[in-house]
Amino acid sequence: MRLTSFTDFGLRALMRMASAPDRAYSTAELAEEFSLSRNHLTKIVASLAQAGIVVTRRGGGGGAVLARAPSEIRLGEVVRILEAGQPLVECFAASDDYDCTLTGCCHLKARLRAAEAAFLADLDRSTLADVALPATGFAVPGRA
Repeated sequence: MRLTSFTDFGLRALMRMASAPDRAYSTAELAEEFSLSRNHLTKIVASLAQAGIVVTRRGGGGGAVLARAPSEIRLGEVVRILEAGQPLVECFAASDDYDCTLTGCCHLKARLRAAEAAFLADLDRSTLADVALPATGFAVPGRA
């Protein structure tokens, strides 16, 4: 299974945030640390905020902060949120535009669904706390 860059970048940001869960992170600093597009990261953080994974605050000292403890945020939950609308294969999409020539005789679809479920179940066994980045290597604004 290949994750989208949207999910990859979101996981990176959350891994950093898990290293200091009470600290607010701006999209600018996260984008700089990981060499990502700030605009793309802003969309990712908005999706995470809408899903209740992070809380965002504007203004001085603002940014995104984890909404729950890293040990309470399962990786499978995050992947499900960020991969929403990105079916593993085209025939998983809820679309009338796709006309599969194998409908009725395909034995692959059920196996792919089971594999996807197993992948996400495995990720559900881990939390952000398990994959948090080391707390060193980044500067805390206002501290020397």
